[in-house]
Amino acid sequence: MTKHKKHTKGEKNIEAVEGALSKTEQFIENNQNLIFWIVGAIVIIAAGYIGYTRFFIEPREQSAKSEIFMAENYFEKDSLELALYGDGIHLGFVDIIEDYSMTKTANLARYYAGISYFKLGEYNEAIEYLKDYRARDQILGAMSYGVIGDAYLELGDEDNALRYYTRAYRHEPNALTTPVFLFKAAQLNEYIGKYNEAIRLYKRIRDEYEGSEEARNIERYIARAEALVD
Repeated sequence: MTKHKKHTKGEKNIEAVEGALSKTEQFIENNQNLIFWIVGAIVIIAAGYIGYTRFFIEPREQSAKSEIFMAENYFEKDSLELALYGDGIHLGFVDIIEDYSMTKTANLARYYAGISYFKLGEYNEAIEYLKDYRARDQILGAMSYGVIGDAYLELGDEDNALRYYTRAYRHEPNALTTPVFLFKAAQLNEYIGKYNEAIRLYKRIRDEYEGSEEARNIERYIARAEALVD
């Protein structure tokens, strides 16, 4: 009796699978043209993307890399005007961004341009270019957020400065940039009267980044902020 029930249940399962397969076959048969066009469109889009990347983006990327070399050289020498706008022969960061948009090199040029404008004291321009920077790796990503914070602070916008310092120390934490921006955020919190938050951030530096430069005299900062708590 039990075997008969199991056999019947198995037959029903097979019938259900066969029924589903029949419906699928029927759907394919009834929609052959639609399926053909969908598959064809996917193939065309994929081929177009590969072709666009290989024959348009990649050559532009190589050309952009060649062009940015001199701008980076000027940047390293603190010849920031030449780095930004070029020397009449070689392009500057601004031209590379405009002429080679959609390349990784143009993205990097946005970072360099933002830092250059910040060093020149043109803080709004620095914020604009650094916010457009998208290739946010561990170090440059944190630095870009941090310099945006510095620029806002120079403009007297403490709320946005603190917001970007926070984004900077939260971005892919590491021993190089994280304690720097934890410290800046802590100092700004202390300055605006948020002493408990400042203490919390100072203690994070002490506990998590004890080998950093910022941790050297951190107990002094903790004690000072604690003394200010009501």
